[in-house]
Amino acid sequence: MGKTLVTGSLGQLGSELRELTANDKNWIFTDLLPDEGVVSLDICDEVRVKELMMKHDVDLVINCAAYTNVDKAESDVALCTKLNVEGAAILAGAVRERDAALIHISTDYVFDGKRKRGAYRESDPCRPQSVYGATKRQGELAIRRSRCRGVIIRTAWLYSTYGKNFVKTMIRLGSEKNEIGVVADQIGTPTYAHDLAKAIITIAPQIGDQRGEIYHFTNEGSCTWFDFAALIMLYCGLDCKVNPLTTEEYPTAAHRPAYSLLDKSKIREEFGVETPWWSISLKEALQKMGKLAPQHL
Repeated sequence: MGKTLVTGSLGQLGSELRELTANDKNWIFTDLLPDEGVVSLDICDEVRVKELMMKHDVDLVINCAAYTNVDKAESDVALCTKLNVEGAAILAGAVRERDAALIHISTDYVFDGKRKRGAYRESDPCRPQSVYGATKRQGELAIRRSRCRGVIIRTAWLYSTYGKNFVKTMIRLGSEKNEIGVVADQIGTPTYAHDLAKAIITIAPQIGDQRGEIYHFTNEGSCTWFDFAALIMLYCGLDCKVNPLTTEEYPTAAHRPAYSLLDKSKIREEFGVETPWWSISLKEALQKMGKLAPQHL
């Protein structure tokens, strides 16, 4: 069996995969800029992508690379499209050429967030409302058109002990301020990138002849950003009041789905992955960061 190549290895998910496979020399980690244990790779450089895959006899590519600055994407359409659409298409083409497999990470932003009953299933219509969401959907379609082997995994509200994310921002603000305002009318599920990384490792050896099949993965349960922030403050023992805001009171450049709960039954049934409860995973992440208050240990 050949090796697994991971793109976007310095991001939250890529960093979790590096940690979980630290002792496995069959994993190759890449990012736009080189770092310790990370090889330089621009996923939009087709020649370099193919050379690297051939050099290391790659059997599986896990694409964690993406343009993820949701608000900036509204004014940076060209670069967002290049990374999320062209980059995905180049990887899919290289994978198809080698008859390797691809695991591609996508997002809940492919939905418009207007569905009010039940979680979104993989087969539900996609109606992205932002540049980021539209380019991620176009990337999904490019992969499916390539007919390469592999799967697409949509996730949501990702956080980690690595990188910048909502959890770390709330901890910082909770340490600096007496009160903050957080949006309370957007519903979804926080997802610990460590749990998603474990799911990917479980799925990887099970990929057969799927051709761009789509799956959903988040942690279990649902909450608002306000609920999420309030629990972070509680678990960290921070004396910071969290006030609920409406989306209108906290305007952003990009439209965010008001409702993006994802149904995970398909990925659990077909691959046997676990989807831990979001609040339990949050506590694990905070403990790993050394931020969990003694009374919650």
